[in-house]
Amino acid sequence: MADYIYTLETRLSPDQQKAVTLVLDAAKAAEMNLYLTGGAIRDIITGFPIRDLDFTVQGNALKLHKDLERAGAVVGDADDETRTLLLTLPGGVRAEIAMARSERYDKPGKAPQIAPATISEDLRRRDFTVNAMALSMNEGSRGLLMDPFNGTADIEAKVIRVLHNYAFLEDPSRMIRATRFSTRFHWPLEERTQARYESGKENGYIEYIRSSSIGYEIEQLAYEDDPYGVLKAYEKEGWLKVLNPRWSTAKVDTAGLGALMKTRQQMNELGYTPEVAPAVLHFLTERLGDKDISDLRRAIPRKDLVESWKDLDANAHSLAKRLSGKEAGTPGRTWQLLSSARPEMILFLAITARQQAVAQKIKNFFTKWRQVQQKIPLPEMTELRITPQMPEYAKIANDVFLLLLDGKLRSRTETLKYLKPLAPPPPPPPPPAPTKRGRGGKAAAAAVPAAASAKPGAKGKGKTAAVPATQAQVAPVPASKPAAPAKPVSPAKPAKAAKPRVEKPTGKRPQAKNKAKRKTKPKLQRKKK
Repeated sequence: MADYIYTLETRLSPDQQKAVTLVLDAAKAAEMNLYLTGGAIRDIITGFPIRDLDFTVQGNALKLHKDLERAGAVVGDADDETRTLLLTLPGGVRAEIAMARSERYDKPGKAPQIAPATISEDLRRRDFTVNAMALSMNEGSRGLLMDPFNGTADIEAKVIRVLHNYAFLEDPSRMIRATRFSTRFHWPLEERTQARYESGKENGYIEYIRSSSIGYEIEQLAYEDDPYGVLKAYEKEGWLKVLNPRWSTAKVDTAGLGALMKTRQQMNELGYTPEVAPAVLHFLTERLGDKDISDLRRAIPRKDLVESWKDLDANAHSLAKRLSGKEAGTPGRTWQLLSSARPEMILFLAITARQQAVAQKIKNFFTKWRQVQQKIPLPEMTELRITPQMPEYAKIANDVFLLLLDGKLRSRTETLKYLKPLAPPPPPPPPPAPTKRGRGGKAAAAAVPAAASAKPGAKGKGKTAAVPATQAQVAPVPASKPAAPAKPVSPAKPAKAAKPRVEKPTGKRPQAKNKAKRKTKPKLQRKKK
């Protein structure tokens, strides 16, 4: 179980991880069981980019509407029939939260009868085995993978398999979806699935497709990594005319679409993650009539996507006007303007800009001006104690970059001259070591001056030998008592240098030692004889 959670956490982007936490908290507050389902699990296992997050709750998902909006989510659509929320979570993460349900089809082309159900029953109503998996996000079973139709085996085999024999008859949009998945993953349809697919085409199942399914498939085109390739596959299979009778690959601005994908890749390498879906739809329908475009927009369920598509031209024109005015009169001002603009607008304007000056500024923003950042003297800033730990560090670094960009700082010397007054003061010296309290601390403090005043090698009365201060205080030498006679040394052994010895005050114990010395002297004399 832990392996799937670890894989989930490593495969999700930071914004997607925050989105999962946000939805999980909302589900806990509503006391609902939450599962990550569908395409998210498939993409985690396959290693493909995780395009969006599909959640399923055991309960009414519409009850989470207000809590998610308060947390910063934008609700693109709310389906009262299926109790499904289409969201854009903070960070631009697309998500869908649906009620676990069962579906029963009485007739082809008719809306199914929907009823609340368990997560196991919800997985049975899905289209393909690779999409009929769920990962529990609940405390008691967190990380448990539910795969009743062995979708992981089909992922390993790289095939697309329907769940049951009547899958294409019940929902004809699954034939369009099968083409999309096969084109995206380059996986073939499983043998029996292919036979049912061909039978569905011959018997005209697609005539019973619902309008809501058409809008969903149009929307999904906008999120494909190769939308033109999918569009060509649709045209080959005859599905493009189902989405719109006058739509064809000839209506696509292929040059603009190719430039869009190339520029997006460059922006991704620089750390930008623009939402390209509105621009993709713009280029896919560039040569369609206004009425056909309006029909496509009405069919798409995500209204926030439709609004972004509508406002694309107007927002790009507004940004181009600002780049042509005094607000972008210098490279530094242009950099600030583009840094605060939405990445989607920069991406679209980089392709559609008609003014050469505007296009050049955007090009410099991505290439030439970024090289100026290498001229910021980071090692010297560290020596000056201008480090990221300073609250003002980001502002100082940005100001230096803008001055370099505008040519107001032309050399490293000028840059350091500018930075020195901004350096923080040096840190204060460390405080002195605290003195020990009590009898031991007073004795040690008094011993230090005594040791300093004592002269090494001093001789005579009233002067002590050079001994440690503590020893001199514990055992002072009495001035009135003469030193004891030296101990005779045996001739057989070489004489050793006499060590300085400190006499102790008179008492019982010293007298006992003197008596012992007197008793041993005759023995030493007898040995000499």
